Amino acid sequence: MNPLMVLGVALLALKRNLVRSFLTALGIIVGIAAVIAVVAIGEGASTNMKAEISQMGDNIVLVFAGSMKRGGVHGGTGGVQTLMESDGIAMTNDFPDMIKAFTPVVRSSGQMISSLNNWSSQFQGVTPAFLTVRKWTIASGTFFSNGDVHTGARVCVLGQTVAENLFPDGRDPVGEYIRIRNMPFRVLGVMEKKGTNSMGHDQDDMVWLPSTTVKRVLSRGAFNNVDQLLFSLWDIKDIPRCKQELRALLRQRHKLPPGAEDDFRVIDMTEITEVATSVSSLMTVLMAVVASISLLVGGIGIMNIMLVSVTERTREIGLRSAIGATPGAILMQFLFESATLSTLGGSFGILLGWGGAQLVGRLNGWPIEVTLSSIVISFAFSTAVGIFFGFYPALRASRLNPIDCLRYE
Repeated sequence: MNPLMVLGVALLALKRNLVRSFLTALGIIVGIAAVIAVVAIGEGASTNMKAEISQMGDNIVLVFAGSMKRGGVHGGTGGVQTLMESDGIAMTNDFPDMIKAFTPVVRSSGQMISSLNNWSSQFQGVTPAFLTVRKWTIASGTFFSNGDVHTGARVCVLGQTVAENLFPDGRDPVGEYIRIRNMPFRVLGVMEKKGTNSMGHDQDDMVWLPSTTVKRVLSRGAFNNVDQLLFSLWDIKDIPRCKQELRALLRQRHKLPPGAEDDFRVIDMTEITEVATSVSSLMTVLMAVVASISLLVGGIGIMNIMLVSVTERTREIGLRSAIGATPGAILMQFLFESATLSTLGGSFGILLGWGGAQLVGRLNGWPIEVTLSSIVISFAFSTAVGIFFGFYPALRASRLNPIDCLRYE
């Protein structure tokens, strides 16, 4: 039997009961639309997360202060302070072909006051290389110099959020003075806005000062230890080698005996990206599985309506058999009808899912990424649902006795 003729007959049969056909396909339409929308939003979120992480800097390797373990007492990351700026300098001097820039990081927080306004925020002690490591630029003014770091100058650079809250009248903070822990600091500049990262942290709610100023002036630290070491590499391919060399160098400098645990922790941005991507992918898969339940319901609906159709068209089946239609031809006819119904529903579902995803993205400001693979898979899956759930009704129709069919009332 000509496939085009079979398809034409199938479309004609569906057209005879247009409303019933639409309601039957509605489960497939909703299921495919939900899957397309969920995957599009999930893929967009994953892409956006990767972009946000890449904004943190070029090929960054981070070293955190390690955990503490004394007897039965275990502390978390940062429990023991053994990192020093000299560790980073030694690494940079030993591998200039691998490390592009390096900065120590000293963290703290406190209340900041400007005239009649105040704002509680975090501040970081860094060096001028921070701009290179984090790929950040100055919006107005300048960053502090190496000379300011050397002398422990009382100068600072504000993030956009801090600047807006300390100077709500909109005037330029550059050249103004603010107080941090009741000590005056001159504002040298304001950083470019970076916004909220994927973890919900406002990257602009920060103040940057010379690392020596935070240690000696604000924290009254008697030692040269730091909280973090940030390295920016020339090439992403050097990350594994850099982590290996860092670990060896730090163990040697910290005089750790063989078998002793590291008193530091080394991670890189690829690890953060992989974790974030895996979480996003897991959530997308879970939501897609939930949405796929609609496809199962839609498939059951197709099977039910095709069984009804077989019953209604019993005499038609008998007539076709009487004029020479084989059981295989009858099976193919009903299988084509169920597959066509499901495929048409899948096509409408793809359009609805794409439009719904775009609408949700625009209303919430989310990135949306509808991939070709998700469309192809959804289209193929909708066709497969029609074939799978339509096979039993089609088989049942093909096995009907022509004589009994002609006698059916």
